[in-house]
Amino acid sequence: MTNQASFTNKIKMTPQEIFEYKNSWKPGFEVDIHSDLDVQCKHWCRTNLNRWEWSMETYTDVYSHTFCFEKEQAAAEFARKFEKWIDKGKG
Repeated sequence: MTNQASFTNKIKMTPQEIFEYKNSWKPGFEVDIHSDLDVQCKHWCRTNLNRWEWSMETYTDVYSHTFCFEKEQAAAEFARKFEKWIDKGKG
């Protein structure tokens, strides 16, 4: 497995390097959200974070997606934004 130190210039990472980098910190800080909000949640992540700082795992429960974040602060901000929808899709 590749360690995070090898990704010194993140802006120039290829898609393969982004994939490997995400796998080096995942699961990171997880937030489960109702699956109906997937478009809004992805939009928030794309607007507020770099692509290598978050990941979405689909249908991790009945009506739930899990968003994984590299940094705890990003997870906390995301959770505040969507607080009414956290853990609402779990069976």
